[in-house]
Amino acid sequence: MQMIDVLIIGAGPIGLTCGIEAAKAGLSYVIIDKGCLVNSLYNYPANMTFFSTSDKLEIGGIPFVSVNVKPTRAEALEYYRRAALHYRLNIKLFEPVIQVAGSHGNFTVITGKTEYRASNVIVATGFYDIPVKLNIPGEDLTKVSHYYKDPHYYAMQKVAVIGAGNSAVDAALETYRKSAEVTMIIKGSEIDPRVKYWVRPDIVNRIKEGSIKAYFNSSVTDIRENEIDIESPDGNITIVNDFVLAMTGYRPNFSFLKEIGINCSVDDRKLPSHDPLTMETNVRGIYMAGVVCGGMDTHTYFIENSREHALRIARHIADHSIKQ
Repeated sequence: MQMIDVLIIGAGPIGLTCGIEAAKAGLSYVIIDKGCLVNSLYNYPANMTFFSTSDKLEIGGIPFVSVNVKPTRAEALEYYRRAALHYRLNIKLFEPVIQVAGSHGNFTVITGKTEYRASNVIVATGFYDIPVKLNIPGEDLTKVSHYYKDPHYYAMQKVAVIGAGNSAVDAALETYRKSAEVTMIIKGSEIDPRVKYWVRPDIVNRIKEGSIKAYFNSSVTDIRENEIDIESPDGNITIVNDFVLAMTGYRPNFSFLKEIGINCSVDDRKLPSHDPLTMETNVRGIYMAGVVCGGMDTHTYFIENSREHALRIARHIADHSIKQ
């Protein structure tokens, strides 16, 4: 079995960037993903618009030309596919990683399809795969989803949206405009200030006029087939309900990080241990890149401030290889 210099786990924008930088540094590599190319972006809402401008989403020096001030999900999927093809990246899709064993210079990575040997491993797995659970009765009912794709499905239904961030606001506004009766349940006292600036006034005004009902400083305590219970400052409330969109956020796969030996802080942030100058973790030869580096602080890293991770890693591995 041939030894490669770098095995990259994750074929999102940052994983692709790691592949590009590895190739530029003369390193052999392979990128592996359990899903499709840029799997997380593919699973974003169909009508999603990015907060960032297109230039901040660029990788590998390839211009991202958009007809909009803020690019759409569809444009991003097209861009990253073309970038991968332009660089002829060595990518293996729909191939989940099952185990990472060994040590620096001799890692064995077992996937659902085959086995690889690599001198170094980069974890660029993002955070979108695992939702933050509510941990309440009824959360496992089929009417409950932690992901939102398209508003038409919820037309003429009573929809509860849990959360106050970008995902929750987009889901609430879009389903409302497709004739859903929308109720938002929000833990805090207001819509998240970080919501896209061109969208936030819209949701605030819809709530103010009563088109969308909102319970602030509230939480859902029980979900049943035809109704939900809400704990609010005015007491416990039960409302009729058809669907629940729990837009409560997502988190990295901490179990996987633990399995491969990466330490995380014991506080609520769960920050993975890594050197910010080289991106190498506490496990020699295993690096991290992208939003996964932020632990539960998923708003710390974005594509635009994570692209540099790939360059730092490639330089460190190349320099180390030269010294050997």
